[in-house]
Amino acid sequence: MSSLHTTVKAMVFDTFGSVVDWRGSIVRDLTRWGNENGFQADWTVFAEQWRSMYQPSMEACRSGKREFTVLDVLHRESLDVLIEQYGLSKMTEAQREHVNKVWHRLDGWPDSVGGLTRLKSKYIIAPLSNGNISLLTDIAKYTGLPWDLNLSTEVFRCYKPQPESYLGVCHALRLDPSEVMMCAAHNNDLLAAKNCGLKTAFWPRPTEYGPTQTDNLVATEAWDVVAKDIRDLASQMGV
Repeated sequence: MSSLHTTVKAMVFDTFGSVVDWRGSIVRDLTRWGNENGFQADWTVFAEQWRSMYQPSMEACRSGKREFTVLDVLHRESLDVLIEQYGLSKMTEAQREHVNKVWHRLDGWPDSVGGLTRLKSKYIIAPLSNGNISLLTDIAKYTGLPWDLNLSTEVFRCYKPQPESYLGVCHALRLDPSEVMMCAAHNNDLLAAKNCGLKTAFWPRPTEYGPTQTDNLVATEAWDVVAKDIRDLASQMGV
């Protein structure tokens, strides 16, 4: 492992699910907001359905069916569909915008801020997320994530797992892919990064999708680092 300590210069992080708890955060936030504003729904199912629309909406951009569109807009389009399905159409425009921005108010997992702070002492750290720049900036402010810079895929006008996102980070930082480590709780994200020549680090988030989660419980490949969480990743990376 010691060679990684000297080779790796930057560590970039998947954010939704890996660093922040999107499901738990949305359920808590919208349950409270709904009670205060008179909107009732099964917010757990609502959050899960909303997230299930995430990949299909981005795929339209990846495939060229539509031009690159930031995630806030894609989330809002999905939200408007759900609002009708759940009989919540009395929501005002201001309320819809507030609900859509729940993605800007996500809590970190308990180990995230502490682990990232340790890693920041030695490595460049940044999100490499499909979230747009303003979304990731707001999450960082809200949760206290100590990023050195913001590497939203919006910068590269593509969405992971398109190679341009991983290679774009390397180009932006003027680093060779072997000097950049992609860090995530999702094996498919790491495989795409590995195929671009990046180093890889995995840790599980077994409750990201709730108690019945079956994916990403274990590493499916021999990633460069397999950790318990971000604090353990920091320990394995020598900080």
